[in-house]
Amino acid sequence: MKPKSKYSFEGSVATVIFIILLAVVLLQIVGRTDFVVGPVWTEELARWLWVWMAFLAIGEVERTDAQLNMGFLTELLKRKIRVALFTVIDLVYLAVMCNLSWIGYKTVLRTMRNESVTLPVPDAALYASAFIASFLIIFRIIQRLNGRRKELLSKEPQS
Repeated sequence: MKPKSKYSFEGSVATVIFIILLAVVLLQIVGRTDFVVGPVWTEELARWLWVWMAFLAIGEVERTDAQLNMGFLTELLKRKIRVALFTVIDLVYLAVMCNLSWIGYKTVLRTMRNESVTLPVPDAALYASAFIASFLIIFRIIQRLNGRRKELLSKEPQS
């Protein structure tokens, strides 16, 4: 299934976070010189930005169906069998992501009162990345499953 648009919400947000991450790392590098005293929070913020960027980017990978897979074996199968196999895999993946979103929710609740070491926010802000990204991933998996359903119902075979 090919994406309808070139840019997505999660891809755009991940790109903005990456640009901010570059600026924070640059500030961290400059802060290690003799010219500027670097703020202590840059290292922790860089880690947090990296985590948010990575989790949101998974949604973009799911949207474009660009994850690694063993395509050369499945290409030997007939189209309907191949679609059925990928549907089963996506249904298992969907179940795993639903469970991970529940774990993410409980983790956010558990860490609401934990203060970050150098940032003035609770640790829940970091763990919310997995919770929010799981919903974006679930949405993209459901989109892909709907696309496959429509493909199976269509009269014209697609490879």
